[in-house]
Amino acid sequence: MQLVTQFSVFLVNKPGVLAQVTRQIAQAKVNVLGMTMMDSSEHGVLRLVSTNPDDLRAALAGLNLPTTETEVLLVSMANHPGALADVCGRLADNHINISYAYCTTASPTGKAQGIFKVADTKKAMRVLQDKGPKRRDAVPPLRRPTGRR
Repeated sequence: MQLVTQFSVFLVNKPGVLAQVTRQIAQAKVNVLGMTMMDSSEHGVLRLVSTNPDDLRAALAGLNLPTTETEVLLVSMANHPGALADVCGRLADNHINISYAYCTTASPTGKAQGIFKVADTKKAMRVLQDKGPKRRDAVPPLRRPTGRR
């Protein structure tokens, strides 16, 4: 597990914009570890984590697009059912909110990478580094909100 820099790039919703960004990153020879793309009616948000944040920062600067940086956790996980639930459960059990998360597919070593934006990064790192039990025997069912619809 490590603390890494994530870049959020705000893109206009029109054909070719994502291609332009990814070509710029490719030309700069920046390796992307994980990415996600979300859209709204006004713009898209591309979130990226790379092996070299300085090179990615320089590549993105050449595009003159609104960009922000934030620290996120990059967590290596086994590639088996329940690995993501283990991480999320440990954070939940310690009252650490996950603002958003996205995952990569498994690497040649068999590990997947989870990228987590959490409310308390330092506490999350302590919790996830703890060598205590990782698997839960029973996963409680999700609760429906009470009240009227």
